[in-house]
Parts: sequence; C-alpha cells; structure tokens
Amino acid sequence: MVLTLAALSLVGMTLLLGGMKIMEAALKEWAGSRLSAAVGRLTSTPLRGFALGTVASALLQSSTAVTVLTIGLVNAGVMPFARSLGIILGTNVGTCLTTELMSLQLHRYGLPLLAAGFALWLWTALADELAVLPKLPGGLHAPFRYGGAALAGFALLLVGFAVLRTIGPLLQQEGAFQRLMTVAEQQPVWGLLGGAALTALVHSGSAVIGIAMGLASTDALSPLTGVAVVLGANVGTCVTGLIVSLGGSRGGKLVAFAQIGLNVGGALLFYPFMRELLAGAAYLAPADPAAQIAHAQTIFNLACSAIALPLAYLRLRKPSRPVYRSR
Repeated sequence: MVLTLAALSLVGMTLLLGGMKIMEAALKEWAGSRLSAAVGRLTSTPLRGFALGTVASALLQSSTAVTVLTIGLVNAGVMPFARSLGIILGTNVGTCLTTELMSLQLHRYGLPLLAAGFALWLWTALADELAVLPKLPGGLHAPFRYGGAALAGFALLLVGFAVLRTIGPLLQQEGAFQRLMTVAEQQPVWGLLGGAALTALVHSGSAVIGIAMGLASTDALSPLTGVAVVLGANVGTCVTGLIVSLGGSRGGKLVAFAQIGLNVGGALLFYPFMRELLAGAAYLAPADPAAQIAHAQTIFNLACSAIALPLAYLRLRKPSRPVYRSR
C-alpha cells in the first residue's frame, strides 16, 4: 500500500510539474521577447501594470516567470520600482487561470489533448528540420510549434491531476494520514505552512494547489485545509523571486520584498476569515470541493489586489520640490 501510494504520488507530481514547466517554457519562448518590450511600455500606471501582469501570467501560466522578468527589467533600469507593484499584484490573479481550468474536469480529455499537441509539434519538425512535409508559412510555424508544445504540457498537467485523484481513496485507508488531516482541520495553520514549504520546494504554487484539489475531489482533503494550502502557496511562491533578486540591484530586491509583503500580508489578513472565504467559493460550486479551492484562490487574489492596488499609486507620487524665495 505504501509503495503504491509513493509511486502514484511521484508519477502524478512529476506529470503535473513537468507539464507545467513544458507549458511555461513553450509560451515563454513564443511570447517572451514581445512580453519584455510590452512590460517596458505598458506600466505607466499601477492599473495598467496590474492588467499586464494578469494577462502575462495567464499566458505564460507562471507568475514566477513574470516576477523574475520584472525583477530583471528593474535591475536593468528599464522600469522603475514603483511601476512594478501593479505587475506583482496582477501575477497573483493571472496564475489562477491554471487552477480554474483544472476545476472544469478537463482531466478527462488529457490524453486526446496530449496527442493533439504532440501532432502539432511533430508537424513543424517534419516540415522544417526533417523536410519530409512541405514547409509551413512563416506565420504558422511559431503558433504550431510552441502552441503544440504548450498544449502538450497542459495535457500532461491534466494527466498528472487525474493520477493524483486516484490516490485519494488509498490515502483514506491510512490511519496516519487521517490523523494528520484531523490536526490540519483543527489547526489550519499547518495546512498553510505545508503549502508554503511545498511551493518553495517545487517553485510552483499552481502545482501545489492542483495537488490539494486532486485530494479534495476524493474527500481525502477537506476544502478548508485546501484553502489554507492556497494561502500558504501564495507565500511560498515568493521564494524564487527572492533568490533571483539577491545578486541584483536595490530596485530588484525591492520588487522581491514588495511581493513578500503583499503575499504574506494577504495571507495574514485572510487567515482568520478562511471559513467565510470557503463559504463564498462554495456558493459558486456547491458540490465540487476541487472547484471550491480553485474559486477560493481566485476570490482571495482578487480581493488582495483590490485592497493593495490603491496603495501602489502612492509610490508614483513625487514629493513636491521645496520653494526657495529670493531675499
């Protein structure tokens, strides 16, 4: 039983995390250079930065990638620190797209989507590198190659999610796991700390939340503990940005510290209201624990951004210059 659980957990996590990284790499290769240019132009106000951060994180399927890019632009002097705050808030909202898609039960179509994505990628390889098929028009090469790879990565993520769903009934038969879940239910702080630690370890909050959703869908994890994991994942996702900023400029470090302040502050603010947060999510998906966790993440990040976004405008206010009167 233990070996079976360990094997299924390893396979599920590997597929989930590997699919996410493939999707992230493909989309970053496809849109990365254009994204860098757009970030420099479209951040004149925190609201525009928020919109850009949301869209960029949703497209790249990685808030970490956008945060690291933002730190790099601030380090390079392309963008001042004050303009980065809106982007950081947007990344938290954009990253919800992955878990919301997972809540739609798309894992049933994981294998067909994997075949479709691989077929698109293989078509470009046969047409260009191997010259077996006629060359594709220039405008179709990048969408077919990187879009196919991204679709295949998303499909692997869904297959991994499906595998993780199978371990729920097995975990429910383990007394030690049940005792652990009882403690986490009574003291949600352990779920928060566990979500933060695991996210810092695998560098993907979406993957950790996906694991919680898979367990919750089979009643192996309570939705309340899943919400605690969501709060912890938001905290743990700051670790990568902090590490990247250590060798950079003061502005880059400020971006990382701002992300820590925003995410930790949000987790502390909403921790006492997790049951209310879950109630709001349950209203949207009454009979689906996995969807409740995904909706709780979206509500939490939208609320935190709505609270913090006005504060970002304070950083853009320039201090008034002293007026010197001639004698």
